[in-house]
Amino acid sequence: MLLCIDIGNTNTVLATFDGEKIVHSWRVKTDARNTADELGLMFRGLLAGDNVEITGVAACSTVPAALRSLRTMLGRYYAGLPAVVVEPGVKTGVQLAIDNPKEVGADRVVNTLAAHSIYGGPAIVVDFGTTTNFDVISARGEFLGGAFAPGIEISFDALAARAAQLRKVEPAQPRSVIGKNTVECLQAGMYFGFAGQVDRIVERMIEELGGVTAVIATGGLAPVVMGECRTITHHEPMITLIGLRMVYERNVSA
Repeated sequence: MLLCIDIGNTNTVLATFDGEKIVHSWRVKTDARNTADELGLMFRGLLAGDNVEITGVAACSTVPAALRSLRTMLGRYYAGLPAVVVEPGVKTGVQLAIDNPKEVGADRVVNTLAAHSIYGGPAIVVDFGTTTNFDVISARGEFLGGAFAPGIEISFDALAARAAQLRKVEPAQPRSVIGKNTVECLQAGMYFGFAGQVDRIVERMIEELGGVTAVIATGGLAPVVMGECRTITHHEPMITLIGLRMVYERNVSA
C-alpha cells in the first residue's frame, strides 16, 4: 500500500492508497521543529490502526525544515522501500511555463498534474490553506502560474492582533451579511469577502484563458467559504495526495 504525505505550513495531510483508491487519510498540525524520529513515530502511530503493509512512500513539503526531517525519517523508518520526494529532478510530466521554475512549490506542481489528469484543461485550482493559492493549468497540462492571497486564518489572526476591540472567532457562515454583533460582523466580512475575492480573481483568470473546463477547490479551509463561491465547479480535498500518487507511479512503476 502506498503512503502519500503532504507537509504544508499549517497542516500535514497523509493517506494510504490501494491502487487509485484512498483507504484512509489523516490531517495533523505541522510543527517544523519536529525531528525525524518524531515524524516517524507520529506516522507509524497513525498507521498502526490500519494494520497495513506500506510498499512505497511519496511526499512533498513546502516547509524547508520539515523537508530535511522528512528525508531523514524516510531513510530511517522506511529504509528499503521505494520513496519519491517531489523536488527538482523528479519526473512529474508538468512543464513549468513561468519565469523561475525553482520558485514553484512542490504542492502546486502535483496539484497541476492531478487536476489536468482528472478534469483536463484549461483549469484552475484554488487551494484554501495558510495562503489562498490560485494555480492555473493550460489545456496541455502546463503550469502557467497563478496568484496568492492571505489565507482565512491569517487574516483573522491579523485582525485580532492589530485591532484592540476585535478577537479571534470561528470561521463560519453568518446568518446574514449584515452582522448584528462583533462576531457576526467578523464572520460576514470573512465569508462574503473571501468568496468575492475568489470569484473576482477566478473570473479574471478565466477571461485571460478564454474559458476553463473546471475550477477545483481544495485545502483544509475550502468548506468554509466554497458554498458562496459562484466560480467553483468541483471540490477535491485530496488533490495533492492524488497528485503524489501519480508522481510516484511515474517514477517508480515505469
